[in-house]
Amino acid sequence: MPSMRDIKSRITSTKKTRKITKAMEMVSAAKLNRAQENARSYTEYTDKLQDVVAGIAAGGGGAVKHPMLDSRPVKKTGYLVITADRGLAGAYNNNVLKYVQELISERHKSSEEYTIIVVGKMGLKHFNKRHMPVAASVVGLPDQPSYDDVKALAKKAVDLFASEEIDELYMIYNHFISAITQQLTDVKLLPLTDLDTSGQKLNYEYEPSAEEVLENLLPLYAEGLIYGALLDAKAAEHAARMTAMKNSTDNANELISQLELSYNRARQAAITQEISEIVGGAAALD
Repeated sequence: MPSMRDIKSRITSTKKTRKITKAMEMVSAAKLNRAQENARSYTEYTDKLQDVVAGIAAGGGGAVKHPMLDSRPVKKTGYLVITADRGLAGAYNNNVLKYVQELISERHKSSEEYTIIVVGKMGLKHFNKRHMPVAASVVGLPDQPSYDDVKALAKKAVDLFASEEIDELYMIYNHFISAITQQLTDVKLLPLTDLDTSGQKLNYEYEPSAEEVLENLLPLYAEGLIYGALLDAKAAEHAARMTAMKNSTDNANELISQLELSYNRARQAAITQEISEIVGGAAALD
């Protein structure tokens, strides 16, 4: 049985750990509020941009064409995987990486059939360790990333498709639903075959032509979707870390209660032992 000194030491160390996890929970909560607002604001922008792109694509009775809107035979697939730079976020990173690993194992027979574009140190370390092909990566992003922070990576991803180095591109990340819920998301980014043009009734006039407008607008739209997914994933990351730290704090409180109960029992047993020894000594003198 541990001594009272050992139990007291564990109580002290657990209380120090609780302070750290409580502080991290509060920091993540503050970051989450801002990340939520960033993601929500940017969603409004991408929704409007999608309406414009769909309006152009629907123009001329669907006669407007662009390579990014058309499917082609798939020889190589690209996966844009968004993870965090740090752990301490529950299953946030593991859920994404485990899913990607299983997906690639099911779909591909060799590393020649796919390539990975990765955001976050945890994902980069995972894929490098397993010698999986990584075409581009970015690490060390701020907690509230700007478009400039990921512009080069997003452009690289779109260029890989435009140059036909890959024939389709998927984004895999954690989608933010609420402070306690994140949903693993696998969405096909390119080609933009699911662009809804059915409800588009606006008739735009273009100068230059609609094809030239699409030529410039579609890559920006795809890059914007990547940035929007990153903002969404960042909100999910802060939420996951906040929840993980709250659970750690609750566990620390429970452990402290158990240790204090053990300490009090040990202390009571020691007092009882001392009283018994005193009474025994007094009886021996008589």
